[in-house]
Amino acid sequence: MAVTSPVSHRLTVTGLLLLTFGTGMIDAISVLVLGHVFVANMTGNVIFLGFWFAPHTVVDMTAAVVAFVSFLAGAVIGGRFARHLEHDTRRWVTFALGLESVVLLTLSILAGTDVLDYHDSTKLILIAGLAVAFGSQNATARQFGIQELSTTVLTSTIVSIGVDSRLAGGTGQREKLRFSVVLTMCAGAVVGATLSRFTVAPVIALVAALVAVTAVLFWFGPPAPACD
Repeated sequence: MAVTSPVSHRLTVTGLLLLTFGTGMIDAISVLVLGHVFVANMTGNVIFLGFWFAPHTVVDMTAAVVAFVSFLAGAVIGGRFARHLEHDTRRWVTFALGLESVVLLTLSILAGTDVLDYHDSTKLILIAGLAVAFGSQNATARQFGIQELSTTVLTSTIVSIGVDSRLAGGTGQREKLRFSVVLTMCAGAVVGATLSRFTVAPVIALVAALVAVTAVLFWFGPPAPACD
């Protein structure tokens, strides 16, 4: 059952779009820098895990397994937050996103100071930490019941665009929101991929800042009016 957002619908969508933009940035970094692995979109990793049974594949299977298990662990953590703090939605969302921001900032510092390297086995720690953060984020976002805004998955959103389109005999309902979600993640990926040519750790820090801004929106944002 979806929870009631502590802020207006418009602010809720804005916050979740910020998280979606950050997801595009982080997955661009993970795929292009950390070795063809997703830390936020688990569909890709499940496909990579399938490659395990095929000979001569170039996918880093260890990284895929670490990302998958860590993302699942993050989802468990996010689910526990939701259940323990469900009596105070504003506090729960702010705490969950605040903790995610701290984790991302810590990973950024460790990567930026070369404690974690992008090319040796220590990158697995970075992959695990990022996957835990985004597993928790997904578990938090899905509680609002906005199908298009899980912040990490687009498949169902794209299917909905087609199914509800006028070409399919539909009304185009929620079309604007759905296209906004797709374009937002794509834009995040463009930014992440572009910046990855020059730097990595600051990109993770930037995503941490986006998550922190979203937490602030949910903490200080005005509640929805009765007619919202």
